[in-house]
Parts: sequence; C-alpha cells; structure tokens
Amino acid sequence: MQQRTHTCGDLTLKDIGKQVCLNGWIKNWRDHGSLIFIDLRDRYGITQIVFNPEINKRAYDKARSLRTEYVISTTGVVQARPEGTVNKNLKTGEIEIIAQTLQILNKCKTPPFEISDNIEINEETKLQYRYLDLRRTSMQKNLLLRNHTYKLVRDYLHKLGFVEIETPILMKSTPEGARDFLVPSRNYKGRFYALPQSPQTYKQILMIAGFDRYYQIAKCFRDEDLRRDRQPEFTQIDIEMSFVNESDVMEIAQNLVKEIFIKIKNEDLGNKIPIIPFEQALKDYGTDKPDLRFDVKIHDLTSIFLNTNLAAFANEIRKGGIVAGISVEQSEYFTRKKIDHLIEYAKKLGAIGLIWYKIRDKELQGPTVKFHSQDEIVQLLAKFAGKEMRILFTMAGKSEKILPILGELRLHLAKELNLIDKNKTSLVWIIDFPMLEFDASENRFVARHHPFTAPQDRDMDLLEIEPEKVRARAYDLVLNGNEIAGGSIRIHNTDLQQKVFTMLNIAEEEAKQKFGFLLQALQYGAPPHGGIAFGFDRLIMILAGAKSIRDVIAFPKTASALSLMDGAPSAVSQTQMNELGISISNNK
Repeated sequence: MQQRTHTCGDLTLKDIGKQVCLNGWIKNWRDHGSLIFIDLRDRYGITQIVFNPEINKRAYDKARSLRTEYVISTTGVVQARPEGTVNKNLKTGEIEIIAQTLQILNKCKTPPFEISDNIEINEETKLQYRYLDLRRTSMQKNLLLRNHTYKLVRDYLHKLGFVEIETPILMKSTPEGARDFLVPSRNYKGRFYALPQSPQTYKQILMIAGFDRYYQIAKCFRDEDLRRDRQPEFTQIDIEMSFVNESDVMEIAQNLVKEIFIKIKNEDLGNKIPIIPFEQALKDYGTDKPDLRFDVKIHDLTSIFLNTNLAAFANEIRKGGIVAGISVEQSEYFTRKKIDHLIEYAKKLGAIGLIWYKIRDKELQGPTVKFHSQDEIVQLLAKFAGKEMRILFTMAGKSEKILPILGELRLHLAKELNLIDKNKTSLVWIIDFPMLEFDASENRFVARHHPFTAPQDRDMDLLEIEPEKVRARAYDLVLNGNEIAGGSIRIHNTDLQQKVFTMLNIAEEEAKQKFGFLLQALQYGAPPHGGIAFGFDRLIMILAGAKSIRDVIAFPKTASALSLMDGAPSAVSQTQMNELGISISNNK
C-alpha cells in the first residue's frame, strides 16, 4: 500500500495536475464499458475515481472486480470534471482522479444493509453490525460533533482555571438511589468494588483537598430499571467549585452551553435565561422539565367552579382537588373523532376523562355547558377573552395527579398541531426543588437529588418538624424540554450531613459504613462548595438533532442493556468464577 497523500475530502480545482494517492472504501461503482467510475469514501468526504483502459489496462481490468465497501488504494492525476458532470453537493465535486494504479487492500462481504443515510435500518441490525453503521455519514458526523464538543468544553473550562482530574472507576459501593454495578475482588474474596454512579463523593473530597475548580468528562454507571432511552453507562461533564453560591455555578454552566451553541450551531442563546421555581413549573407546565418553545400553559380554573353543579368537578374540589386545563387554537381542527382519540390518550396517561369546551363567537360550546351557571360561563369566557376559535381541555383531581397528565397532553398537542418552533432553542433553570420525597415502597424519605445536597438556609427550622417542606439548594438546566444538567450546593458541615442522613432513615452506623470517609473528610476544614453535572450524551443528541442517545454513542447498549455486537453481558468460565470465590444460584 502506498502512503496516501490526501484524504477523500481534500482535493479541489487548485490541485489540478497533482499526482495523488487516495485510500478508502468504495461507496459506489459504475461500469460504463469504456470507463469505470468509483466513488471513494473516507470520513473526510468522497472523491470520484476514473479507470480508463487507455491509461492503465491492468488497473482498469482489476477495477471491474470491485464492489461496494471494498478497501482500496489508488494513485492518479487530478483533473477537472468534464462540463456538465460537476457535483455541487460535494466539496470535491469539481474534480476527479484519473487512476494510474489500483491496489485492493481488502474485500468486503455483501453488507447486511446499504451504507447510506437514506435507508431505514432495524435498530437491532444496526447495533449488531455497529462497525458498518458507523461508516454512514450521519453517524460519523454525530461522533465528530461529540469530539468537537469535548474540545470546546475543555477549552472553555481551562480558560476559567478549572483543573481536569480523573477519579476512580473502581470505588466503594454507596447505594443511595440507583443500584450500583458491582465488581468482585479476586484478592479480597467476598468483597466488591462498585462502578461510580457519579464522581460525587470524590469531587467533594477534591474540594476539601483545595482544588477549588475541578472538572472531568466522566464515565458513569447505573444499574437502573430498563427505559427506552437510558444507557447503563453514560458520560457526564462533571464540575465542582469551592467558595460559591448557586448563581456562581449556574452562570458557569449556562455560559458553557452558550459557548457550545455559538461554536457548534452559530446560535446566540442570549443573556437572560429564565429561572422558574419547581412549584411554578408544575403549575404552569405539569413538569419540572418544561419545553418553552411554544406558549401553552396550564390554567388553574378551580376558583371558577367552586360552586359548580357539574359533579365531575364538584366531587374532586370537595376532596381537596383542583380543576385545571389547557387551551389551544385551531378549534376547527378538533372534530368529534379527534376529540375522542385525545380522550383515550388522556385515559392511557391515567386520567379519568377529559371535559372540553370550544370558544366560538364569544360563546361557550361543549357537552357539559348545560350544567354550568351563567356566572361560570361568563368567568370562563372572561379568562379567555380575545382568544376566539380555541378549544379548552379540562380535568379535575389531585394536583399531583392531573398536572403531570396535562403536561403530557400539552406536549402531545404541541406536536400534533406543529406548535413547536424547531428553529428556536429554549433554555430554562428550575430551582427550589423539594429536598426530599417520600418513597412509599421503603416507607421513608429519600433525597430527590442526592443525600449531600444542602437545604436552603430559610428552611433549616423545618428539617425536623416538616421535612417534606424543606427546599434544596439545587438547580436543573432544561433545554427544549430535556434536563441536560443538574447540580446543587453541597453540605460541608459534618453535623448537618449527619442530620440529613438521620432524616433519610440512614442510621449512624450505616452512614459510617457507606460514607464514613466523606464524613471524616468534612471534619478537616471543608470549604463551602457546589457543582453541576451535564448529561453529555443527551446534550449531543439535541445538538445533532438525533432521535436517540444511541445515535451519538459509539457503542451503545440496547434498551434492554444488551451489547448486540459483542454479546455482552456474557457467561464466564468456571475457572474465573472460582478465582473470584463466586457461585451462581439457579434459584429464580
């Protein structure tokens, strides 16, 4: 094989007459009898190669045996394409190589699918033959985008004085949240390492050690229940800072996102990022991950129907529930059939049903209007004054049940009515999260974020008397309805950390066993500190416009956590099991 002089994306008219050598894969080949044309591809682009028997009969004859995805090396001279044959879609589309030699470096079996972006491929097949899937231009663009973003993150944080420090992959098991992946120790039989769910405790210890600005693009592992778009291993941009408050961390994080969008998409996200308290986000959007690219909010209508005769509303209000709804334009779109489909969709989400109204010509229409007093009708019309030709979908019940359903309904309608501006980017901070949530299965409070998140100073008095009302010094960054980053100010005081463990029903001995090293470190001059972690895979997915995070990870697992290409997880030999002192129970 001759050493290549250029890639398949390099050559242009300025290279006319040059003697070159290109290596790559055959994307297409065309035998025109007197000439053979080859589209040669590498990750840089495509160049057309022409084999002419009058130039080199031997190379021409060999070229007739070429097929798609063969790997070849060819030398030749750059010339301008004949008039009328220029391909304006390619950087190299004005030139071609008149081949002088051809070397077949490797043949290729008939691939299980065409290496092209314009075909539909079953995902299991794509993952089984990932090395072929990754040859496709769209997949290579995704991984090159990922590579570019890695560099932008590092450049941005280095300029701000952050130090990149690697933390261990083999660590102590500290399960509090998702399950750990466990790694048995051969040297210490019966004992286990865990793969890190995040570098949380290590980065806090780095703050105690005096590294006041740390970051890491870290691999993390969580043995979670299977979900459609989750991966058992994922990547975080992990950031921690000392002597900071919430606004300091939030400013660093949002400016990083702005830098990425400017450099990657040439899009300015502006200077003012909205900040919405958790409770307000639930009331307005039914979720703590609101997509603000379209202006549809949830309306609390309870006050209008306090004395209503409509039993579906009255019964729920009497039990402490609320009446809420969402309204959209294009009421003429909603035929009775479409409304029935929407009601069925809401029921699948957990709703008992939907009650709908249309506002037309300053009149309220709908099957339940006859049950409402004139005062209720007037108030409802007044609330939507000036918003003719609208339809309002309502439901009643406990707020914690119906608001998330309305939030899902909001997104469903936005997609169905094309309300989402795909050219717009929505970035928003959510703050004032509850510090704790009650886990009925464990009959105890659990940390909403993690047990090292500090409570807000104004809620300290509630810790022991009304822990459910304590708000955390936590913050999430949401992009187009996706949580891309989350963080908090940490507890840096041993007594407070122990008190929080007690609230979480983690006994002193258990806390010492799981987190004793951190509790001890906190006693040695721990500075106030906080940080944030970005879900790097999801961020890249959004930047790439991909449908799944599997499209932006080189070797992902399936939704059921299988690696179809190499067969992981797989059985291991009995010898390996014996070395680890492990036996497998057949009990199911």
